[in-house]
Amino acid sequence: MQPPLRTEIPKHQDYGDDPLAVRESEKYQEEYVESFVDKWDELIDWDGRAAAEGQFFIQQLRERGAQKVLDVATGTGYHSVQLLKAGFEVTSADGSPVMLAKAFENARRQGHILRTIHADWRWLNRSVHDLYDAVICLGNSFTHLHDDNDRRKALAEFYATLKHDGILILDQRNYDALLDHQVQPTHNYYYCGDNVRAEPEHVDESLARFKYSFQDGSEFHLNMFPLRKRYVQGLMREVGFQRVDTYGDFQETYREAEPDFFIHVAEKEYREVS
Repeated sequence: MQPPLRTEIPKHQDYGDDPLAVRESEKYQEEYVESFVDKWDELIDWDGRAAAEGQFFIQQLRERGAQKVLDVATGTGYHSVQLLKAGFEVTSADGSPVMLAKAFENARRQGHILRTIHADWRWLNRSVHDLYDAVICLGNSFTHLHDDNDRRKALAEFYATLKHDGILILDQRNYDALLDHQVQPTHNYYYCGDNVRAEPEHVDESLARFKYSFQDGSEFHLNMFPLRKRYVQGLMREVGFQRVDTYGDFQETYREAEPDFFIHVAEKEYREVS
């Protein structure tokens, strides 16, 4: 049975007596409290992020002839709005109603009306009744799934909502560097806000707990699963994607320990081997 999507969000984050014990996929619905979401764009800094990533995602989509895009991790709407501005047809989904409300507000301020869907990835096709040229899952969002079966189910749902030649673009933090070399993220690309600190408080093979500190003294946390790059690539292939290309901080060539983020571009189209 599908667990209910929560519409009543607590006002404050609550991890109980042992924050490090919180390793459930559903927790994200309580982590993104309104006070945190209101500050999320200070972390993102839309102008800084636009300068950092340039036309990367737009080019990836256009090179593959994609026009109709499902943004399954809309957040506060940054990528949905950028794609709408570039002329794509976009549907914006998220599991957090607070995030969707903020995204709708942000888009409206820039002259766009988002088509939004409140959906859990694991049962995406119960809420999304269409096929798309591309699915994008950005902002390190896939890391909110703490269970291997949840990750497989979500990827299968993404695959199912794609047309036969569709693509999935999914990003993740470079947890390999964090786990193996204790390399601290630089935040030069994804999180560009000057007055925000995002730093790991605890990292082990099954939990990455990050603290977000804002200039006004407020602090928030996210408990995430530290995805390894090869593991994600393998999952994509196991659910049926035929080819997976991985980029580091929007570059095709990189040294493994350097990128803050990896971006996977997975193609669904089946190609017979001659």
